[in-house]
Amino acid sequence: MSVAFESRVLPSAAILVFLVTLSLPTVTPASAQVPDRQALVAALDSTARAHADNPLVAGVSVAVVRGTDTLLMKGYGKVDLEWDMATPGDAGASYEIGSMTKQFTAAAIFQLVEAGKVDLDADMTTYLPGYDTQGFGIPVRRLLDHTSGIKGYTEMPAFADLRMLRLPRDTLVALVQAEPLDFEPGTALIYNNSAYFLLGLIIEKVSGQSYEEYVMEHLFEPLGMEGSYYCSERAIRKGRAHGYDATPAGLERAAYLDHTWPYAAGSLCSTVGDLVRWNQALHGGRLLPEDAYRRMITPMPLKDGTPTRYAAGLGVMGEGRHQVLAHGGGINGFLSDGRYYAQDDLTVVALQNSTGSPGPGALTAALANLVLGPPPELFGTPFSGNLDELTGRYTGPARGRPLTMVVTRDADGLVLTPEGTSNAARPVHLEGLTWGMGQTRSSFVREGGVITALILDQGSGLYVLKREGRE
Repeated sequence: MSVAFESRVLPSAAILVFLVTLSLPTVTPASAQVPDRQALVAALDSTARAHADNPLVAGVSVAVVRGTDTLLMKGYGKVDLEWDMATPGDAGASYEIGSMTKQFTAAAIFQLVEAGKVDLDADMTTYLPGYDTQGFGIPVRRLLDHTSGIKGYTEMPAFADLRMLRLPRDTLVALVQAEPLDFEPGTALIYNNSAYFLLGLIIEKVSGQSYEEYVMEHLFEPLGMEGSYYCSERAIRKGRAHGYDATPAGLERAAYLDHTWPYAAGSLCSTVGDLVRWNQALHGGRLLPEDAYRRMITPMPLKDGTPTRYAAGLGVMGEGRHQVLAHGGGINGFLSDGRYYAQDDLTVVALQNSTGSPGPGALTAALANLVLGPPPELFGTPFSGNLDELTGRYTGPARGRPLTMVVTRDADGLVLTPEGTSNAARPVHLEGLTWGMGQTRSSFVREGGVITALILDQGSGLYVLKREGRE
């Protein structure tokens, strides 16, 4: 359903979208925990192979590593459909990872904070003095967690043409800053590629290096990530998978994109083996000091104290002891998903060279469930209030366009339906005025005894929807 936590808009020939994939998809009954290692390895391999057998999946490389035990690191399907070339069995193929890039950008910012070159509480114009913030103060930290309010460039119609061209990056900056903010900084959370584009410019300004040089010298090389690099639509790279977009008629070659534009929001390429190294270094204390690491993975509340579940380049999801730090990505021809389960020291990564469904998020969730067991179900509690006072239309800014949620009720409880769709959701009551479904939380706001708003928290987006007809 479209209001679920996974906020996907698949790339198309019309426009690029770097997507975020933070959810824990619904698990099939077959994805139960397998305690015996030999049987577990066989089950992981079988699950990945079945995923690759889907006709809209060209190829996929997968890694499942628990502590120092590599349970699975293998490639499936094809890295090149034209030449019928199989994905290397050693999982050494490199893929465009899209928005998984954001955690590298965030880590670079925190390195520069530690070096005394960036102040997270300083206004972004301290480092980009020519940027017009339209009278608002926008601290650097608001760029990291999608709470800046700056217009997302991948949702702008003008980007459909710009993505094909190689122009100076300030061309895009000029387009973005000319647009009104979507909301006052710090009052909502809407997934935003513009903010990470600007963070890339800040990295370059304070370090004196290009973003590509900084990431290579300070992140990839120290960690031995030999298969990772800044993607190029022109350069020849040995072992690089070719990307394919899904269409109603099947797969086709990925639409063209100049890598001037994904930049610090989505232009890195990597392998599953390198991403395991990255997770082990980042979460194992080898990249950032403990205090800096904790700040990077701790979501900050909105101005009014509303909690969020997106930190700096990583979503912080899950319930109980299986909390997961996760991010996914999508770019023309490629989808990616990476998860780190901190309490279990478990890394699960899947890189796919097609945009067909099911995406790699479904695969990583199923693989993790084989190792850990499925996540706990959301069990509802009785609601003693009056459901009728919650019904109505709620509207507010969302990613790329306003969102109107229509709330109705029937004999079984509340029904939430995005206007213009038939995707009705039936969440369960959790507590107070909060309902849940999967990883989505829907909380009604009461002010002065009247329901005035609905806060829809999908992790990668926290949308404050005002009730229509109410002040």
